[in-house]
Amino acid sequence: MIRTGEQYRESLRDGREVWINGERVKDVTRHPSFKPVVDIRARIYDMQHEAAHRDVMTYEEKGERFAIGNRLPHEQKDWTDKRRAVDTVTFDVGGIVTRVGDETVGEMWSLWDGKDILNEIDPRFAANIERHIHESIAHDPFHVSANTDPKGDRSKPPQEQDPDMLVHVVKETDAGIIIRGAKYETAAAYANQAFLKPTIANWGDAKLSEYALGCIVKMNAPGVKHICRTGFTGRAPERDYPLSNKFDEVDTIVILDNVLVPWEDVLFYQHTRAAAFIRQTLHRYSAFPFVQRTLSYADLIIGAALWNAKQTGLEKQQAVQEKLTELAVWREGINAHLTASIVMGEKSPNGLLMPNQSLLMSGRCHALNNLPKMMHLARELCGGQICVTPDAAVFEHPETKKWMDKYYTINDEWLADDRRKLLVLARDLLNSDYAGHRLTFQLFAQSPPFVHLSAVYRSFDWSGPLAFAQKCAGMSDRIRVVIDGQHGVFNAESGKLQFTAGSDEVDFDFNAT
Repeated sequence: MIRTGEQYRESLRDGREVWINGERVKDVTRHPSFKPVVDIRARIYDMQHEAAHRDVMTYEEKGERFAIGNRLPHEQKDWTDKRRAVDTVTFDVGGIVTRVGDETVGEMWSLWDGKDILNEIDPRFAANIERHIHESIAHDPFHVSANTDPKGDRSKPPQEQDPDMLVHVVKETDAGIIIRGAKYETAAAYANQAFLKPTIANWGDAKLSEYALGCIVKMNAPGVKHICRTGFTGRAPERDYPLSNKFDEVDTIVILDNVLVPWEDVLFYQHTRAAAFIRQTLHRYSAFPFVQRTLSYADLIIGAALWNAKQTGLEKQQAVQEKLTELAVWREGINAHLTASIVMGEKSPNGLLMPNQSLLMSGRCHALNNLPKMMHLARELCGGQICVTPDAAVFEHPETKKWMDKYYTINDEWLADDRRKLLVLARDLLNSDYAGHRLTFQLFAQSPPFVHLSAVYRSFDWSGPLAFAQKCAGMSDRIRVVIDGQHGVFNAESGKLQFTAGSDEVDFDFNAT
């Protein structure tokens, strides 16, 4: 059943070891660095129960209510319902939160799509991932992603340096496996569990590895330590930094110091084929809610820039309109990719409806590659006052208020206080420490930009352009090609590449992973 906000808060009072600013945190639900974002996650749980939001946030099955974000997608409506729920939350809380669980459960769906591979390794593993997916639906935990290791010297394999630079198994027991290492995880300190998977992309010829590991780790398990970066909350008054103080999703290096993972929580182990599969398909679902958050970020950027133009009377100038239109084109490009990826959705190997991979991954590249440019364009539209405006206390003090009223009041419609509120929003959105962190987070949160391009390379259907160019050039219908050391022929009539594998000919599908 869906949880309440208070049930979520109570689940975090479990004795977990959390550190921030050199301080051991007694209760993350009350600590000033965590309370604002914990309250937002609790608000999402509570919205699921409220009459005004229940039908948007949940669905009913066999007389029970479940969170729409965890629902397995089988048709287009499932995705449009998820999209509407995220937009409802974003508007209700007045800002953007990325790590709330709906994106991470999609990573588990990706692994479930590889259940045939898991069954080759050990039938228990496919059963484990299926059970965990259904438990997430039933119990609605806050589920985060354990992805990035410290890595150390990347010119060396993990075995040639401190082996703990990448999470690995150090021992097997009857109860489960013992793991060591560390993972960087956003929101881990106030989550219930994490989906841990490896970051190695190239396993070479290795078939077995203690680093090829996928599992569920409880965030309060013995040996789990949360060491958090300094938060933005409380550095300055919320009136002056409204986003920093409310929407800081605290990042954590999670130390895994001989942590026992029960066998029922192990999703794959040792086999590098399963590890390679999940790395290549990890974001086939989760990229959608992630890019949707970038769309909301685009709306906030556009809104701040346009309100500034309206307040200062510049919205009718052609140069200003052109810059605003550039922002709108970027925004609509993101929207178009998201919409089309669902309309052109594809059946996954496990029968789920996954967004069209080429369109979704291209949309992610469009959204993130243009984000730095669009933020700078918005800075231009907002003007230099976003970096020089005094704080709220100056606007209120009797000695200085009259001067702030004089120079920040624009006309009878736009008084000094509204002008200040817009400028501090734009400053926090575009110019603050939080803004810089948010930009870097968006660029790297799912993977580095080169990996985004690689995902497009793997998912784009190259056969159409090949066939068209071949036809226009009058080239032979069958052309010998070599890709990644595989020799084969391209058949223009069928639009397929065929590679020889031993004595058999096999079709090579450009969309295969």
